Amino acid sequence: MSNPVEAFVLEDRAGVLAGPVRRPANASKTAVGSIHDDATAQRLGFRGGTVAGNIHFEQFPPLLEAALGADWARTGSLSLYFLTPTTDGEPVQAFAQLQPDGRAKVWMDDAQGQKVCEGTASVGPPDAWSALRERLLTLRPAEDLRILAGVRVGDSVDDVAARVDSAAGARRLAVITEDLARYHDPAEFGARVAPPATAIDALRAVEIPLFSKVQGFVGMFGAIELQMLGGPIFADHDYLASGRVLALSESPKTEIVWYESTLRDATDGRPVARMILMSRLLKASSPLWT
Repeated sequence: MSNPVEAFVLEDRAGVLAGPVRRPANASKTAVGSIHDDATAQRLGFRGGTVAGNIHFEQFPPLLEAALGADWARTGSLSLYFLTPTTDGEPVQAFAQLQPDGRAKVWMDDAQGQKVCEGTASVGPPDAWSALRERLLTLRPAEDLRILAGVRVGDSVDDVAARVDSAAGARRLAVITEDLARYHDPAEFGARVAPPATAIDALRAVEIPLFSKVQGFVGMFGAIELQMLGGPIFADHDYLASGRVLALSESPKTEIVWYESTLRDATDGRPVARMILMSRLLKASSPLWT
């Protein structure tokens, strides 16, 4: 298990913190018919099954605690827009650069120097000018949605049960790139912390009721923002999630949906975390387009 500070070194160029080079595993490569399945991904024009964006999230927490302080685990945010898909075991490296306003500019590069993702991170009150919130302000409304024809901006769901079970956490820890003590030992926070990929899955609990009318497509994460309001998110703890569609847009190859999800403690209603997630629904995967 890595030390969240000592594992990272200060680069000589403009105060950039660099994480170790890691080789994230495509943990969903056996999910036939998904973008993580080699055959499906190649049919849709990708080199192979892609590593999910929430897995790339797991390289950033030690880096951000080194840059922004230990409170990042409780009130920190990470806002990432995904640019270049990676496949199973490809080397990637995460970076952070502290800015004059106290936030951090963050990004991840592949072995060729292409940006896998980029965005912002902060600690403290929620960042109203995060990378994804700024992008949301520039979106043009969609004009021709077929897969998402039954979805409307403002659609919402409430009180969806959400939980990160130990079994899901154990599967992540078997292949995680940054294995922190808090994922195993409750000493630091009073309970075992859910690794980022499974914490994000808890916030995704709203997807089934929110998008019950959306079927017959292959999708992939386009952007994720995770904001801790009173974190962290714990394993084996009951939560309630609410969700709301923020925006609908499109590109020549995709239909795009943005939604926000909020996680509350199921016992006392305390807000714990909030997420913005953008999904790209591939037109070439749907009979409505082909």
